[in-house]
Amino acid sequence: MRKGLIALAVFTMTTVSAWAGGILTNTNQSVLFLKNPARDAAIGLDGVYSNPAGVVFMPEGFHLAVNWQMAHQTRTIVSTNPLFAWGKKNDGKMTKTFEGVANAYAIPSVQAAYNKGNWSIQFNFSMPGGGGVCEYGSGLGSFESAVGGIAYQLKQAGLGVEGYDVDAYMRGRQYYFGFQLGAAYKINEHWSVYGGLRMLYGDASYKARLNNIQVGMKDAQGEMYWVNFDRFINDNIAGINKQLGQAEAATAAGLYSPEQLQAAYAMAEPGIERLEALQKYSQGVNLMSIQTGFGFAPIIGVDYKIGNFNFAAKYEFNTEMKMKNHSTLDKAMEIDAINKYQDGTDVDEDAPALLTVGAQWSVRPDVRLNLGYHHYFDKNAHWYNNAQDKLSHDTNEYLAGVEWDINDKVNISAGGQITRYGLSDEYMNDMSFVVNSYSVGAGISYKVKKNITLTAAYFQTNYSDYDRTNYPSEGVSDTFTRTNRVLGLGCQLDF
Repeated sequence: MRKGLIALAVFTMTTVSAWAGGILTNTNQSVLFLKNPARDAAIGLDGVYSNPAGVVFMPEGFHLAVNWQMAHQTRTIVSTNPLFAWGKKNDGKMTKTFEGVANAYAIPSVQAAYNKGNWSIQFNFSMPGGGGVCEYGSGLGSFESAVGGIAYQLKQAGLGVEGYDVDAYMRGRQYYFGFQLGAAYKINEHWSVYGGLRMLYGDASYKARLNNIQVGMKDAQGEMYWVNFDRFINDNIAGINKQLGQAEAATAAGLYSPEQLQAAYAMAEPGIERLEALQKYSQGVNLMSIQTGFGFAPIIGVDYKIGNFNFAAKYEFNTEMKMKNHSTLDKAMEIDAINKYQDGTDVDEDAPALLTVGAQWSVRPDVRLNLGYHHYFDKNAHWYNNAQDKLSHDTNEYLAGVEWDINDKVNISAGGQITRYGLSDEYMNDMSFVVNSYSVGAGISYKVKKNITLTAAYFQTNYSDYDRTNYPSEGVSDTFTRTNRVLGLGCQLDF
């Protein structure tokens, strides 16, 4: 409960995190990934992102793919806090569920490559991070516990408060646009290498609102009634000042001694200071912040073909990002966390370095097996308030899949992905969280004409629960989980 007021200032706002991949990295850059996420050693146009060195082994000519994805995600936090029992809308219950809904109706991407001789010139446009909007219609547990903490402080001050009420809302929108340009070179029939550069542009906005704050009081009959928080604060400050004025008048009339007046001030000043500290929240909290920023990162890759096997690796360097705030928060607050959204400041938001390795085995000409591994160097990135240091280890992903060419026109594939983060209680919070998961995807490609291929796929992520006990002695805990479903359509043209 002692953390209640602090939580009010901790607006580490919810962002729309990756639909597939690391903490801040999307790997679902094409519909072929949705069909089979283990594409790290596959030879195909989607390799412009997943295996750029291997694209040079495609036929000569110009290749273009356009992808559209639609994702639906929910985030659910079940929070337990004794303060919730004081809430007007909570029916005396200490446990409450907060659910956010995130929809991304259009996640576009474009891959293009021109192959000539031993060279492949490549371009990729995608969303390597973000990609939608997440909205909590009833706010978050940390919001509500903050208001409950204020009510608790007022009760401890002997001001007769027995409950609280608040309307809360939270919305986060985040888009990271990636523009990648590079070239692959075929050294010989077995080896190829790639070098490229990606520019990442971030555009995000965050809204948080706490309003209609009320405190509950009991009348002489023990019935609860509700008082506007602003009125409550102002009336109590005015009441204390009135009492001090009466004491000053009594002292001037000789009814009080100077010592008695000094004692009255000593008793009143802590109460005034406490009320004045809370007065900044008497009108609620309304925060609007827009963040923009950009960064660059080199990308290198290698591909090796031998017999029925293909092996590949890619390394994306750390993208140093600083997001510039354009915010309604123009002055620094006492609690540092809210200063992440102070107008004119820069916030560290690196996209961590990523190593991918993969293998593909053509069991027979029409069947291929795929394996992949991803390692995100999260702890080497720089995030606000050094959040990366709170992780126990970097993120790791393990991928497998299979592809089958049914005939010259139809290809089906399926695969899965296991994602393991280095989560800790210190890292997790209800405003931005990830949990371990496994994903499955499947789809079909159909060659309409010799140079036109259509693809449709479905991808689903199944998440585990993460239980966090914040303050065991106070009975405060949270359980985090999510859902995620993605549909995709793609078209590839080969000239």
